[in-house]
Amino acid sequence: MRRIYLEGIATGQATFQTDAPQWEDWDKSHLSDLRYVALTDDGNMAGWVALSPVSSRCVYAGVAEVSVYVSEEFRGKKVGQALLQHLITESEKANLWTLQAGIFPENEASVKLHEKLGFRIIGYRERVAKQYGVWRNVYLLERRSNAVGID
Repeated sequence: MRRIYLEGIATGQATFQTDAPQWEDWDKSHLSDLRYVALTDDGNMAGWVALSPVSSRCVYAGVAEVSVYVSEEFRGKKVGQALLQHLITESEKANLWTLQAGIFPENEASVKLHEKLGFRIIGYRERVAKQYGVWRNVYLLERRSNAVGID
């Protein structure tokens, strides 16, 4: 997972992070039952997807933030789509009604992937944080379940 995360960081388009966190920190910040990997036939990891809670407040218990990363050699081969679709299905089984993602506008492939699976751009955070000393903008995307939390 770390190798793939570092590949994403190296693009400059995947995250504000400049280094991958230690496993213990990453593990604590992601929901333990909603993280998945895609493996090749020979057992190598092609990508991963995970959810983080957006808040510790109980009213936001059904809302989580998506992270999806695909190994460089598997980009454009629908690995991200398979991972994200699986995560959506499993998140609804876990009673999550909203998934959100923060994506750099320049990361067009990720924006299109999320939109293809029902996310929509609901906002634009201008100059929200710096990356390598440069202010960056972020789209806020959201997917509201049609099956969970509809009452």
